Order: sequence, then C-alpha cells, then structure tokens
Amino acid sequence: MTGPKNMATRATHIRATWAHHCDITLYMSSVQTAFPTVGLNVSEGRDNLYWKTIRAFQYVHENYLDQADWFLKADDDVFVVVENLRFVVSAFSAEEPWYLGRRFTPFLKQGYMSGGAGYVLSKEALRRFVKGFETGTCTHNSILEDVALGTCMQNMKVQPADTRDVMGRQTFHAYPLSYHVVRKPPKEKPWYQFYDYYTTPLGPHCCSDYAVSFHYIHGVQMYALQYLTYHLRPYGYKYRFNPGRSQAGADWPI
Repeated sequence: MTGPKNMATRATHIRATWAHHCDITLYMSSVQTAFPTVGLNVSEGRDNLYWKTIRAFQYVHENYLDQADWFLKADDDVFVVVENLRFVVSAFSAEEPWYLGRRFTPFLKQGYMSGGAGYVLSKEALRRFVKGFETGTCTHNSILEDVALGTCMQNMKVQPADTRDVMGRQTFHAYPLSYHVVRKPPKEKPWYQFYDYYTTPLGPHCCSDYAVSFHYIHGVQMYALQYLTYHLRPYGYKYRFNPGRSQAGADWPI
C-alpha cells in the first residue's frame, strides 16, 4: 500500500530491498503511475485506507488468485523478511481460511491483526473476503482498516493464526525493533501491550529469531535491516535447533 506522495520517499526503498524476495510484488495506490502502481480509483487519506484495502484485495483476487497461495498486505513503511514469512505460513494450509499477523485483542471476540505490522490471508481467506462483500456479509463498517478487516474475517469464519514461535516470541511487530527490545520499558506501558492478544515481554525475548515484520521503517533504515538480515553473521556462531513443534505443527528453530 502506497500513494503518490510516498513513491520517492518510501516505495522506492522497498523496491530496492525486501520486495526482491517476493514472488510477486504489487504497489497499490489511488492512481496508476509508471512506478509502476496499480490505480485503485480511491481517494487518499486515512479515512480511505479500508477502501484501498478492499479494492486491492478485489484486484488481487481477480488477477492473481491462481498465482500465489498467500497474500501479504503491507504498508510502505514496513520491512518484511520474506523467507521467515514463508517459514511461518508453511505450518498452515492455504486452502483453509487462515489470517496471520500481530494479533490484537480489543473490539472483536477473536481479535484482529495489526494493520501496521502487516497481515497475511491464505488463498481461501482471500476468497471469503471477496465473497463477503459480494453477499453483503462484509461492509465498509469502520475507518479503522485493521479492525474492519478483522470484522470481515470473523464474519466469514476465517481463523486467526498464532504466529508466535515455540518460545512464545512474536514474529510480526507493530513498531521498529528498538521499541520492542529495550530492557527497561517506558514509564507508561506502551499502548500495543494493552492491545496484544498474547502477553509479550519487552526486552531481548520479545522477538523471534525468525521475525517477519517491523513497522515504521523509513529510508535508510530499510537498507540497515536489509544488511543485518542478509549479510551480517557472527563468526563461529552456530544456531541451535529445537526438536519441539509449534502450536500449528511446524518445526521452529530457536
């Protein structure tokens, strides 16, 4: 998700970094440009974020449903480790209605996934999302994009997945890494800790070694995370592997 004002300052940096690791990358905007972007014919602005999401998923459903199994929605200030995303979704079947991301708890019985951290729909979840608007089961019922999408997922019986690793560490993150790994929390508890569906500590044990996403990443930070993810290696260090299995059934290295 991007917009005309963010092409040169945000989207171009995603194109130069983590987008290379995707099988298919689409840049969704209000208008079509030579960047290239897909024009969704929707006005820009926070109040129209959910309309953009609806139109984007409808476009993907019509043109790309048979070209992928999993569909990630990410804003233009999110860094994604695509290989770790593939690892996380490997525990689930794309032909079942799954919905993945950073699970928040208020407003909905089953919770909803943070829009900032990015969220993922299985092929069956995408089918149900589009069908929900065709049948009227889903509507544009809120300007809060992630809550509105979560409402549609709940109405269409799409299951929210637990994307934590076997040590209970989160893989999707609604803030930059620095916000999560600080040992001493701020005087007031961060708002996202009140929203978290699962109890998540701050400090080094907050984040999985196989983290998928970090939000509010801009410009040079994209390249820094790209380097740290794909190039920096501690000489002589060997990863340990846990023979246990995740809640969903996949082997999770720790």
